[in-house]
Amino acid sequence: MGGSVLTEIGDGVAVITINRPEARNAVDLSVAEGLAAAVDELESRSDAVIGVITGAGGTFCAGMDLKAFTRGERPSVPGRGFGGITERPPSKPLIAAVEGWALAGGCELALACDLVVASREAKFGIPEVKRGLVAGAGGLLRLPKTLPYQLAMELALTGDPLSAEAAHEHGLVNSLTEPGEALQGARALAARIAVNGPLAVRATKQIVAGAVSWTDAEAFRWQQEIMAPVMASADAQEGARAFAEKRAPVWRGE
Repeated sequence: MGGSVLTEIGDGVAVITINRPEARNAVDLSVAEGLAAAVDELESRSDAVIGVITGAGGTFCAGMDLKAFTRGERPSVPGRGFGGITERPPSKPLIAAVEGWALAGGCELALACDLVVASREAKFGIPEVKRGLVAGAGGLLRLPKTLPYQLAMELALTGDPLSAEAAHEHGLVNSLTEPGEALQGARALAARIAVNGPLAVRATKQIVAGAVSWTDAEAFRWQQEIMAPVMASADAQEGARAFAEKRAPVWRGE
C-alpha cells in the first residue's frame, strides 16, 4: 500500500488510515496534508456520512514526527492546525479507532474526533511537558471538556498516560474492544450512524459540538439556523413517509 494516508469509502463510511507504521504513524507534513485531503473528500462525497480515522500496524499515532520537526518541517495545515484536523474538524462526524498509543499529537487527533473506539490495551497521553513543550493542538483545550477537571490537569501536568479502561470509565472512550478489533468496532458504530439521514447526521453533530460553547441565550438561535434546512429537505419528507409506510428510508442527501 502506498501513500502516507489511505482512504476507503463504502456503505456511507470513509475509513482514513495513517499509513506510516515504520514511524508509529508519526505525523509529518505529508500526513497532515493527506489527512486534510481525506477530510475534504469526506465532506464533498454525498455517499460518505461519517469518517473513521485509524493508524496502520497496531498504533494509532505517536504524535508529531520529531525527526521532521528538527529538519524544520511543521506538520500543520494553515487554518486547520496540526494534522490538518485539530483546529477545524469536519462538519461530518469522525470516529477515532485507537490501537496501541494515541500519544501527544496523536491523542490530540483522537480528541478532535467526535467518538472514540479503543482497544482495551490502548493508551492515551499528552507528554509534551516531559520535553519542555506544550500540547497546543487542542489537547489542553479539549481534555477538560471531556474528563473531570482534576484528572485532565493531572494528565497535562505529569505527562503520564491514561489507560483505555480509565478513559472509558471517565467518558473519553465510547466503547472498548479486544486488541486488534478497534477498527472493526469503529466500523460497527459508524454503520449504526451511516443508515441515518445524512443531512440530519451532519446538522446534529454541529449542534452537539457547538452546544459546549454556546450560551443559553444564543443556543436555540444557532440550533434553528443549522436545523432549518434539514427540516425543509426532501430527506425529512422521505423519513416521515418511510415511517408511515413501514419501510426503510431511501436518503438522497437533499
